[in-house]
Amino acid sequence: MVDLLFKKKASSGEVNGVSYLNGEISLKGVSLNVYSYLIDGMLIDTGAHSLHKFFEPFLDEADFDQVMLTHFHEDHTGCAAYVQKTKNVPVYLNEISIASCLMRADYPLYRQLFWGRRKPFQAQPVSGSFQSRSATWDAIDTPGHAYDHKAFLNRETGQLFTGDLFVSARTKLALADESTPEIIRSLERILSYDFLEVFCSHAGYLEDGRKAIERKRDYLLSIQAEVLSLYKDGYSAEEIRRKLFPKTFPIVKFSRGEWDSIHIVTSILREHSLQPHK
Repeated sequence: MVDLLFKKKASSGEVNGVSYLNGEISLKGVSLNVYSYLIDGMLIDTGAHSLHKFFEPFLDEADFDQVMLTHFHEDHTGCAAYVQKTKNVPVYLNEISIASCLMRADYPLYRQLFWGRRKPFQAQPVSGSFQSRSATWDAIDTPGHAYDHKAFLNRETGQLFTGDLFVSARTKLALADESTPEIIRSLERILSYDFLEVFCSHAGYLEDGRKAIERKRDYLLSIQAEVLSLYKDGYSAEEIRRKLFPKTFPIVKFSRGEWDSIHIVTSILREHSLQPHK
């Protein structure tokens, strides 16, 4: 019954040899989306279980012989069990989260309502480099948003699939367990590679992806500098949040604070071994 309150839709397309499905779900001012990409016989992320009526036909029709998962979050792995049930193909994931994905997923109720309940699935560890049908790829460690996060770079085409590393150039919210300094390091690591196009799991196709990644890196560096400066001047973490991120977003209340600007501030202070002022 609750599911009827959500509005769901999807769009598909193709750009520069990459096919995609973008599923979207919304409720009361909160709208979330996620992409699944298909390139050279390889599927990157499987979409969310709550949007299975869109993702399953896409997966059924797609021609692929392996699945690469950017990270374990349920909007990216929600249809992995379906893939294993319907296709005899290996599913690859960062080794450190394979065990948790074998078990029933445990995450907050609002995420279960939006993204559905991810069923257990069996993954294999992704290696540092791997092959698709006609290309060699690099799997690049990019933690910060999630501890197991990886980005995938096609060496032949220079196309980079960034999962949730980018999402937006000017981040205003973060998950409670995200680390802004770690994301900065991951962005800098990515920029050491040769790429131009970026395929983001939420923002979609970014033609000049390198500049987008640079803008996000520079923005987060400026936020980090402001947080540390304000803290040095005696401001509390909450006062810093109000100064830098005055806008309130519906997802903050809806998630009961799991998504909030305060997590950007506190993760920066933790990185520098600073206890937030009360």
